[in-house]
Amino acid sequence: MTILPNHRAAGQLRPWLRDRVADFTNRDPATIDTATPLADLGLDSVYALALCGEIEDHLGVPLEPTIVWDHPSIDALTEYLSGLPLDAGT
Repeated sequence: MTILPNHRAAGQLRPWLRDRVADFTNRDPATIDTATPLADLGLDSVYALALCGEIEDHLGVPLEPTIVWDHPSIDALTEYLSGLPLDAGT
């Protein structure tokens, strides 16, 4: 079993995602409940697509543009992204 790099570990990824969502929604990261649906936080389709691009850049893997809707909370995204195989980008 391969250990994920630090930037894919849930403990590193969740705060990074919370900061990105906070930036897109003009919120204080400390006020964001990571279980709240992203749409309820005010993340619209334009920002969801931008977030997908930032996740791709951060992790170095291609992702489907619907990932934010398929995994609609920070917790759900973290769980999914943490489980990606290391060679997902190849």
